[in-house]
Amino acid sequence: MPEAKKENLAEQVIDPRDLVAYQPGSIVSRMLVYTKAGTITIFAFDAGEGLSEHTAPYDAVLQVIDGEALITIAGKEYPMKTGDLIIMPAEIPHAVHTVTRFKMMLTMIHA
Repeated sequence: MPEAKKENLAEQVIDPRDLVAYQPGSIVSRMLVYTKAGTITIFAFDAGEGLSEHTAPYDAVLQVIDGEALITIAGKEYPMKTGDLIIMPAEIPHAVHTVTRFKMMLTMIHA
């Protein structure tokens, strides 16, 4: 089976909101960067979708790039809107819930 080609977005001006489209009843993702140092992924959540509480082994930076979401970290709720950014510490339970359909950029920092 041939190896999949990696998409090269280097040295391009990108509007991250254009990289994933909303799909009814779904969460859509697109990984932009995948290195030993970390990853950058864009997500589009339809209204009513979300990620249940979970942990990750790395710190993660979540930035809302469209819409509104409610982010829960260690049981505390953080209402967020377009442009807001929050750091989710490694090994701390967190969840993502839509307020409206929304898009986010997630940067995982591997340590």
